[in-house]
Amino acid sequence: MIRIVTRARIARLQNEARAAVEQARQTSAAANEAFGRHVRELYTVTDRAERAEADAAEVGEFLSRTLEELFAAQQELLLKDIEIRRLRQEREGESLEGRTLTVLLHYGEPHTIYATREEAHADTATHGMPADHVWKPCGEHPASAFKWRCEAFIYNPASNGFRRAQMPTPKPIEGAA
Repeated sequence: MIRIVTRARIARLQNEARAAVEQARQTSAAANEAFGRHVRELYTVTDRAERAEADAAEVGEFLSRTLEELFAAQQELLLKDIEIRRLRQEREGESLEGRTLTVLLHYGEPHTIYATREEAHADTATHGMPADHVWKPCGEHPASAFKWRCEAFIYNPASNGFRRAQMPTPKPIEGAA
């Protein structure tokens, strides 16, 4: 069989070939662009996964340290609880009669209560008083006149509470003898 090819057919075939080449070029460009997007997404996902692994490791270390600190704090609380129970049992076994407490006053306002005067004096050293400070009786001056002042209180069984060890002398009422 013999086929005769005309110029019109050759031109049409050339146009179809050009169109096919152009379509192949566009398809190839679209495929390259899609491949580039996928590669970028892959890098992004890989980077996020690496960061997530690093974050997970960091969180694991933080959690481990936190659990250790929590365990240590629980142990300390347990020891303090045991000490508090021991002190309560010791206190319940003792009579409060004649027992004294020392109240540390800061410009006349109660600051802290101590079992002994020495503990109160030692604490004032942490608040700026010299450790070798010589404490003198305050006399009749008001408590607010002193930066730090220690007042002793003695347990009074009649009132089931503490009262001042040294009561201030009452001031005479005007006109009274």
